Amino acid sequence: MEIESSSSSRVSTAPTTAPIETIPTTINDEEEEEDISDLLVLFQSTEDDDAPEIDDATADKSRMLASEKINILSSILMEPQSRYGSKATSLKERCIYSLARTHCTLSASASTDETKDNDNEDAVASLLTGPTCQPFLQNVTKAKCAKVVRAVLDIICELTPSLTLQAKICRSILSWCETQKRTFLRQRVESRLASILFQMADYKPALDLVDSLLTELKRLDDKQLLVEAHLVECKIHHGLRGISKAKAALTASRTCANAIYVAPVVQSGIDEMSGVLHCEEGDYNTAHSYFLEAFEQLDQMEDGEKALLCLNYMMLCKILDAVVKALGVSSKGGVGAKSSKAESDISNMITPRQAVKYAGRSIEAMTAIANAAASRSLSQYSTVLKTYSTELNDNLLIRHHLSFLREQLLESNLIRIVEPYSVVEIEHVANKIGIMEGVEVERKLSQMILDGKLRGILDQGRGRLIVYEEGEKDMAMEGGLEVIENMDRVVSSLFKRGRALGSVVN
Repeated sequence: MEIESSSSSRVSTAPTTAPIETIPTTINDEEEEEDISDLLVLFQSTEDDDAPEIDDATADKSRMLASEKINILSSILMEPQSRYGSKATSLKERCIYSLARTHCTLSASASTDETKDNDNEDAVASLLTGPTCQPFLQNVTKAKCAKVVRAVLDIICELTPSLTLQAKICRSILSWCETQKRTFLRQRVESRLASILFQMADYKPALDLVDSLLTELKRLDDKQLLVEAHLVECKIHHGLRGISKAKAALTASRTCANAIYVAPVVQSGIDEMSGVLHCEEGDYNTAHSYFLEAFEQLDQMEDGEKALLCLNYMMLCKILDAVVKALGVSSKGGVGAKSSKAESDISNMITPRQAVKYAGRSIEAMTAIANAAASRSLSQYSTVLKTYSTELNDNLLIRHHLSFLREQLLESNLIRIVEPYSVVEIEHVANKIGIMEGVEVERKLSQMILDGKLRGILDQGRGRLIVYEEGEKDMAMEGGLEVIENMDRVVSSLFKRGRALGSVVN
């Protein structure tokens, strides 16, 4: 009897523990939810007509195709069934990326028509925050939403050359993030906006934005974003010519980067800024090594634009280092005028592979500057600046150091001209230089005399320069100056001790 009761109990409980018939129903329901064949057909139809080349003959037709593609992609994102399974989410994510590219292409093609251009810019700026993408962003996870927003922002910034439009898009996303209380996404977009404002040379708002962002990030200890924010801060301070503050920001960025894994693109940015700051301090060899590190990383990532900029920086460091070595002695009298061209040999600055891969006007410009520096020809140098004005004047670092190079060449040429004379007319020196008037030459000669680079005086009444021979130093004068300096230190020390004793007595 006990056996029968146990068997009957097993038979009676078996159906309740294994509801086999309900499992296929659930699987079928999921498969029905993931049935996106109609959406897939629509998306493939847009890929077939992908991005025809736009010229004057087919401009209207291309705009019509782009508008039709936008309508199809928008209908997929706003489809009434609201499918957000894994397959539907992946497809709609691709639709958003394609929609962003199409809007940017249409905006670029309509650049000649101001009315259409403004409409397309508004469409690009309100792409993520408008009604088209909002259903998708509200029905996916926060991580997916942040990924899509950042990817779309990267696409738009890559395809849209207008920095004003990029800043407008970032501000639109920031207002949406504040409404939706997406703090982490807002911080990343703020970092991107600060970088865009820096590129626009709008330094004050960029610095204010970075300062507020850094205050939040230090409280949260988000080291990944701290590295990027400090790097942007370093660039802004460099743009404001605050080299000491730029070095402090770069040190903070490096400190945070040492504690985490840093992406190669961020590491290349750190190396590039290290080279920039060393170049500003005149340490061209160290700057060249940092630029080389950044160039090799960017070259491996196939980022041709940034790699080309680092290559130009490398060439600039080679030129400046060679010129400073050759003309360094010219800061004391006219000895530098006798240095040979072998001392300023700047051939083989880049390898043949680099020259072939990155050939273009920017490399030609730096090569022409190198030739002018090697021959120490101011007229040739001025011709190169006029011929390649865009390539040489758009970048802050190159523009600043080319002005320094011009001053070096000008001083070298002036010393070379006045060296054979004891008295020389300023107009004669100006005629020999050929690119400056007498007043400018007189101003430059007076500056060189005050800086100790030229021994002599200016006879302005007669318009002459009287050059003194290089004599020995007056040791009595040197000793007197040293005594005065030591006495100043003693008096300062006694004054400090007197103040300390007075405070103790009181």
